[in-house]
Amino acid sequence: MKLLWALAALLLCCWRADASTGPQVSAEPSEVSNQTSAVLTCNITDSSLPIKGSYWTHNDKVLDNSKSSSSKYASYNLEKITYQQSGHYECVFETETGPKLKRAIEVKTLPHVAAYKRSEHGNENDKSVLTCVAHGYPLPTDWMWYKEEGGEQKPIVNSTERYEIKSTPNKTMLTIEDLNIETDGGSYLCYGTNELGQNKDAIFLRVRSRLAALWPFLGIVAEVIILVTVIFIYEKRRKPDDITDDDDSGAAPLKSNSTTNHKDKNVRQRNAN
Repeated sequence: MKLLWALAALLLCCWRADASTGPQVSAEPSEVSNQTSAVLTCNITDSSLPIKGSYWTHNDKVLDNSKSSSSKYASYNLEKITYQQSGHYECVFETETGPKLKRAIEVKTLPHVAAYKRSEHGNENDKSVLTCVAHGYPLPTDWMWYKEEGGEQKPIVNSTERYEIKSTPNKTMLTIEDLNIETDGGSYLCYGTNELGQNKDAIFLRVRSRLAALWPFLGIVAEVIILVTVIFIYEKRRKPDDITDDDDSGAAPLKSNSTTNHKDKNVRQRNAN
């Protein structure tokens, strides 16, 4: 029994030694936070595994311009880091026989916050929904809404009075019930915050009277009434002589045609006799 335990301990030690001396991948830097540019690099320790080459991925998508035939070293240059370049990067070394060797580097930026629409319209007594979205990595962990009043930003508290805020990491929505034409119009600000800081965007809300939708229709009706009135006045003011002349000019040709037809009939009767 003691011999079996000794053999098991020896095998475990050998396995640990192989694991500790196996190929390792180191990354520099291990994380990029709120920088304008960076060079990501990976190095692989000595290994008996033959390496075919390397490449980089961004959010699990292979970067085509990152492929290299190098067996020990891989690098990727981020010349201008925006929210679109942020995310999860990985250097991947391909081996001839064994599994791929990987190392991850996170590139973090401030959240990119944008209004879904720069301006919104709503009718009084209806409701309006204002929406902001976020992009980048990491996404916001907290959202806040404010309304500009008298040069100051007044915070909007969720589930109070007529306001309701619903948020996810990549989107926030502010619902305003029973719009008031006197107090609810104006500029609203949405703030998204992650571990590096916050960004914001603005939405301008216009509240219209319920009668506003009727003005185009009333304008068309007014134009029709004016047109009919002008035609009626014109017909009433026409001179009686104009009407008589029109009647005479129309009757003369009819009389001439009747006489001509009568003469033609008499000629045909004499020829028949």
